[in-house]
Amino acid sequence: MGRLFLVTKPERRPATSYAIKPAAGVRGRTLETATHVSDETEAIADIRAAVRALCGKFPGEYWRKLDRARAYPAEFVQALTEAGFLAALIPEEFGGSGLGLAAAAAILEEIHASGCNGAACHAQMYTMGTLLRHGSAAQKARYLPAIARGELRLQAFGVTEPTSGTDTLSLRTTALRDADHYVINGQKIWTSRAEHSDLLLLLARTTPRKAVRRRTEGLSVFLIDMRAANGLSIRPIRTMMNHATTEVFFDDMRVPVDSLVGEEGKGFSYILSGMNAERILIAAECIGDAKWFIAKASAYAKERVLFGRPIGQNQGVQFPIARAYAQMRAADLMVREAASLYEAGRDCGAEANLAKLLAADASWAAADMCVQTHGGFGFAEDFDIERKFRETRLYQVAPISTNLILSYLAEHVLGLPRSY
Repeated sequence: MGRLFLVTKPERRPATSYAIKPAAGVRGRTLETATHVSDETEAIADIRAAVRALCGKFPGEYWRKLDRARAYPAEFVQALTEAGFLAALIPEEFGGSGLGLAAAAAILEEIHASGCNGAACHAQMYTMGTLLRHGSAAQKARYLPAIARGELRLQAFGVTEPTSGTDTLSLRTTALRDADHYVINGQKIWTSRAEHSDLLLLLARTTPRKAVRRRTEGLSVFLIDMRAANGLSIRPIRTMMNHATTEVFFDDMRVPVDSLVGEEGKGFSYILSGMNAERILIAAECIGDAKWFIAKASAYAKERVLFGRPIGQNQGVQFPIARAYAQMRAADLMVREAASLYEAGRDCGAEANLAKLLAADASWAAADMCVQTHGGFGFAEDFDIERKFRETRLYQVAPISTNLILSYLAEHVLGLPRSY
């Protein structure tokens, strides 16, 4: 597979998005030029255009059929793989594009802004950091080229458990050393795409809680080849949106010692940076969703005529659309700042959480506005709004609840007493 998107040009130009123009005689910037206040590299702008072109081959009817059947978008994921988008973060030496998180965010944003859904494959982006930063040379050589070629999928991330939820440090899944293997027992929930992934990035306890000084110690990360795993079972969970999520059970599952990523007992710190990447990339998807809803509502408000005039001429319709646009733009700035800090290797915990909070709120507000603008048609399947409405609602809860983000900001940024 060729490395399609290498950042090699220093020139900068404005990125593009929707071609929604003001009415005749009205001055002002279009949504196309106003979406991004800061210029992007030409390479990233080209990536955005290429993603939009690819997504154009997967229209609403494709997603509606999948949604009805709760089926995985295998053709869409394969197309992204063949185009090199899912190998964006893999270094060139392993067959990837060697791009940064900002490029990955642009890819996922454009997928969602085009009306598609990146949830089927986004884990390959945000789990990559743990492997790249903490994986052994042997692990990278073994897996990364195959992932880049599309021969392997790294789509599953096993952290959350039924009894602990987002209280990660209380997880109960154990991995006990037995000679040249680890024996894993336990259960994970909301492990999305486990049925469609070859590899699983798993967090498990290797040292009992009582035997460590700090709660953050004694957790380890494993890269599991699920194709060769015994004692692993997967149970799909049907949800209100087509998210391919599952419950995973480990029953004396034996994995080789070389499945361990980094040092034993250091796993919690390893996944923190991965969680920051996850929040930033999910936030980018929310920005894309918000743009889609705003574009959809704006077009409809100009076309729909009632009482002899376009409904978009009424301020009662205009104002919610404009407010949703303002929220999206503000959230987009925070996503970009968080991605910039992450790429620079700086602490971005607060910014990543802020990006996720603001972008999730912006997409949900835009979704509600879009349904309201369309009235009854907003509930009709053929308009795709109700599908996207359900999809973007997820991000008020996952991958972290907005309430927990507020608690994090209160304690770690504002210095308020710990609430949990």
